[in-house]
Amino acid sequence: MFHMQLEWLNTLKPNFKVLPLKERMLCGLGALLGLALSSLISWWVLGGINAWYIAPMGASSVLLFAVPASPLAQPWNMVVGNIIAGIIGVSCALYIPNLTEAFSIAVALSIFLMMTTDSLHPPSGAVAITAVLGGDVVHQLGYYFIAYPVLLNSGVLLCIAVVFNRLIGRQYPQVATQLNRRSKDPTPTQKVTIQPEDIHRVLAKETQLLDISEYDLQKLILKAQAQADTRFQIDLRCQDIMSKDVLCLYDDEDIQVALEKFKQINLMSLPVLNRAGNLCGTLALYEVVEWFQKATDLRTSWQDQVKHIMSRQVVTVQPDQALQDLIPYFVERSFNYIPVVENKVLVGIISRADMIAALYRQLQHR
Repeated sequence: MFHMQLEWLNTLKPNFKVLPLKERMLCGLGALLGLALSSLISWWVLGGINAWYIAPMGASSVLLFAVPASPLAQPWNMVVGNIIAGIIGVSCALYIPNLTEAFSIAVALSIFLMMTTDSLHPPSGAVAITAVLGGDVVHQLGYYFIAYPVLLNSGVLLCIAVVFNRLIGRQYPQVATQLNRRSKDPTPTQKVTIQPEDIHRVLAKETQLLDISEYDLQKLILKAQAQADTRFQIDLRCQDIMSKDVLCLYDDEDIQVALEKFKQINLMSLPVLNRAGNLCGTLALYEVVEWFQKATDLRTSWQDQVKHIMSRQVVTVQPDQALQDLIPYFVERSFNYIPVVENKVLVGIISRADMIAALYRQLQHR
């Protein structure tokens, strides 16, 4: 009987991911800092006004710090949604004497207009209610209530959310960029599985609002496809196909020397080592070309060594890593090669040609 009750309770729970403890603590810390700082700033700016902070900001902080990837948490939704709710709420408070009717109509109209302007922000419903039920202090503000405290609170909390989320490595606001960085065409993986147009057509037929952006949905589907592909693992490891005799650049070499090395090979970039033999960056041919274009500029005349123009962010793999892990880099991100590193020392590279040969060998084997 008790087991059946637990199953029934589980049907009431959302199908929602429970984040690791560290992430949950960061969400709480973000809300704490956001509300405390925005409250203090609002109090400092509006010291003489009693309604210097409003409760709906607590609900906004849940979205901004706990689910910043949600479409409902984006800056447009928060700012425009709160403006709409503030205007409707104040108008209903002024012209509808019955409070129950006033806040009910205010919330209903706010929802309709927010959905019409693609600015749905759930806490804005509470902003509309606050405008009606906020008492004499709020009513005396009239339409100034929209500028302060609503927009002041919203703007300050939003700025804190942007800074905090960026500091902990989250992308906020969400940027709807193409998965294919070279063109508007589907990525190579999408061409043989689900394409963005397929997702768009399915979502167009949905009558319910989903709390996930179409772009995020595309990324999740691609990751699910990659996970499914692991059931057909390639048995080869990076060390099985990597090239060990690698032409490299050194960070203290002259850029002119680097150009001569590029002439020897058919690669668009080369790994860069320090004199201890550790991988410290990569240099692409286009970076050398850009350097030549700026060579006459006095501001860049000091840049004469590889380390001055190289890229220090490098994707690397381990020798015993499965070859399957490399496919997204070559297919989706068009890498020319990936360095193989062991204990920070470069032990080889895997080029796109190496990958094609390995995949061809796998197809023959099957």
